[in-house]
Amino acid sequence: MGSFFSVANTNSDQSEGDGVSSNETCKRQRMTATFYEENPRLFPNLPDEVSIQIIARLPRICYFNLRSVSRKWKSVIVSSELYKVRKELGTTEEWLYLLIKVGENKLQWHAVDPRSQIWQRLPTMPNVVDEDESRKGSSRLWMWNIVEGIRIAEVIRGFLGRKDAFDEMPFCGCAIGAVGGCLYVLGGFSKASTMRCVWRFDPIQNTWSKVSSMLTGRAYCKTGILNNKLYVVGGVSQGPAGLVPLQSAEVFDPSTGIWSDVPSMPFSRAQVLPNAFLADMLKPIATGLTSYNGRLCVPQSLYSWPFFVDVGGEIYDPETNSWIEMPIGMGEGWPARQAGTKLSVVVDGELYAFDPSNTMDNGRIKVYDQGEDAWKVVIGKVPIYGSDDSESPYLLAGFHGKLHVITKDANRNIAVLQAELRNNLDSSVPSPSNPSQSSLHELVEPAAAAESDAVVWKIVASRCLGHVELVSCQVIDM
Repeated sequence: MGSFFSVANTNSDQSEGDGVSSNETCKRQRMTATFYEENPRLFPNLPDEVSIQIIARLPRICYFNLRSVSRKWKSVIVSSELYKVRKELGTTEEWLYLLIKVGENKLQWHAVDPRSQIWQRLPTMPNVVDEDESRKGSSRLWMWNIVEGIRIAEVIRGFLGRKDAFDEMPFCGCAIGAVGGCLYVLGGFSKASTMRCVWRFDPIQNTWSKVSSMLTGRAYCKTGILNNKLYVVGGVSQGPAGLVPLQSAEVFDPSTGIWSDVPSMPFSRAQVLPNAFLADMLKPIATGLTSYNGRLCVPQSLYSWPFFVDVGGEIYDPETNSWIEMPIGMGEGWPARQAGTKLSVVVDGELYAFDPSNTMDNGRIKVYDQGEDAWKVVIGKVPIYGSDDSESPYLLAGFHGKLHVITKDANRNIAVLQAELRNNLDSSVPSPSNPSQSSLHELVEPAAAAESDAVVWKIVASRCLGHVELVSCQVIDM
């Protein structure tokens, strides 16, 4: 059976073929190709059910080459049945999907297999927008409305430099989500208008397809996953006077392809401003979203560009279909990065957030202690080299049960860093019975957290992609 996965044209094969005419060589190639097409089974003398069990145990990175064996092999590789078997066998793999900005106006997706450290570029997102979403207003008149309505640094920077900045960069301000084994790209700008369209990437088929549009056109909205459904909250939309913040929310069910309304965020803190002047000047906006303990946690801010004031946040409970105010310590202590946005991730049930440092080359990781309603430093130093003018010089991700930071190394390469406790490096494979396998959450004592030697940052993947900026990332397990 090993011959099925052996590399073609070995040295012995080449030497044997040196004395064979080109016509004979072509004939042999045709005979080899037709063998797989005519053979009714994936593996000779094995039932297909057994063959699929074998294929399901192979690393997913091998599937790209196995598609070329025959039409039947390809049909198996791109079938959902194979991935159901992988889930049953416990052989699924978590891959990191990274969205980057290339140059001034181009977005690219890359898939990273952390085990093999192989990077693969995804097909380009379709540059197709509905006609009713592509209305173009006067760019120069719109500039002041954008400044007053909301500010994301990249929009202003590009807008001042180019008249048709929104036209030149499709999906500018789009949101990213992952549910049901697929990537979703939602909304964004097109020709100075916010879009409702949603595109889905299926890693099995390796293709993009359009799905049902959102109920409201949005840009810079936040996404989260609960009960295998994709939630979208906040963002900005086009109003009569320009862009305005949104309090509305909606949810997408991949099994039905239907969007449904979710009660709007109350922004209760914004309702208690002391006077009408402040209420008119300070606009409420959702600055993050994390699925934590079966609920959506949305930190919020009041802003009047370029100033942001943290005002806690709100939590959505799907069981009651309602919003409640976020605990004070959780909301007011949630670390913020550029433009007031909050960067966080849940790993093994623990909520982590990145806290930027005053220096340009490091930051801290904090963990939320639900019992004490407080954020505590768990990692005192995170190496960050990409803190230039990039909108997202660092990203957070959780996979393989560990916390990861995506940033740029000293050579400007994109690096995926894994946080590993020093006393775990020489340990055996983690297991419930191995008490030496500690977790980051145990480093809650200030003295222990401040010691950078307690945690080692290991590069699990690195790639030079040229002069690019990090935009977003997602993890898919399949």
